Amino acid sequence: MSHTVKQIADALGARAEGATDLRIDRAAEPADADATALALAMDPKYAEGLASGTARAAILWEGADWRALGLEAAIYVQRPRYAMAGLTAALDPGPGIAPGCHPSAVIDPSAQIGRNAAIGPFAVIGPRVRIGDNARIAAHCVLSEDARIGDDALLLTRVTVGPRVRIGARFIAQPGAVIGADGMSFVTPEKSTVETVRESMGQATEVARQQWVRIHSLGSVTIGDDVELGANAAIDRGTIRDTRVGDGTKIDNLVHLAHNVVVGKDCLFAALVGIAGSTTLGDRVVLGGQVGVADNLLVGDDVVAGGGTKILSNVPAGRAMMGYPAVKMETHVEGYKALRRLPRLFAQVAALQKAVSKPGQKD
Repeated sequence: MSHTVKQIADALGARAEGATDLRIDRAAEPADADATALALAMDPKYAEGLASGTARAAILWEGADWRALGLEAAIYVQRPRYAMAGLTAALDPGPGIAPGCHPSAVIDPSAQIGRNAAIGPFAVIGPRVRIGDNARIAAHCVLSEDARIGDDALLLTRVTVGPRVRIGARFIAQPGAVIGADGMSFVTPEKSTVETVRESMGQATEVARQQWVRIHSLGSVTIGDDVELGANAAIDRGTIRDTRVGDGTKIDNLVHLAHNVVVGKDCLFAALVGIAGSTTLGDRVVLGGQVGVADNLLVGDDVVAGGGTKILSNVPAGRAMMGYPAVKMETHVEGYKALRRLPRLFAQVAALQKAVSKPGQKD
């Protein structure tokens, strides 16, 4: 895909100077950029890299002199990282899923396929599935009975969609994602050891030797518009009601949402986040990598949790959390600083103890 500097600048809503008719085939880091690449030098620290490469055009920081940098054209952006979103969208050719339905795909006669949809090799489309217009279903995907996929959705290889799952428009699922598997819900005939420990927060006095009995998942999963799901992520279906994910939420690789979880709009979950059953999260919640959230909790709007945080109790709206167990971020930072001071404090206490136990001789 080839674009002129002017076309790229217009797509970004940015200002272009110099030879704006130069054609660009790709984006590159400054030192790796050749004559057909757009160098990404959006900070002065990348100027040295421009001298190492052979780029003719670059995206530069405001105030940079493109002539002095040996360039023939430049694009100036106000917010570099945001500009990256538009640039990568313009230059991304997307996955190679051929139009139409591949001959090897297995499509139930009762399924409804939207206009201009593409279905790849060995995909399986079950009974009464509805696929929206312009949707793309890559190789080896499985859509189970009564699933619905919205317009312009993109399911990459080996995505599995369970029965009765509802997914909105412009959904993206990376390879291996599973939506609508059974939730982990088991019970014992009498109170189990884990129930006793949870109630007492201590050791169980007796061990209950019982087998676990499955509680079947009768609900499904409902996902809003503009949601993205990372590779090997998993969203379990609900026990009675649906597990829900709101519009605009972005979920990274290896994230797990358990049964009955409700996620609000425009949330962002990094890799290895785990949210236990029946927990509700508000809008715009951001969870760093490896954050864990216990079951049956309420996490308010605009909560931010740093990587590795373990949330074990309700969190009010707007709070920044960190640590295990999770506390206010500033509290955690102060506690960590105090922890680092402990060796010095112990040494001071030891010196004081020595002075008290062996007082010096008077002259």
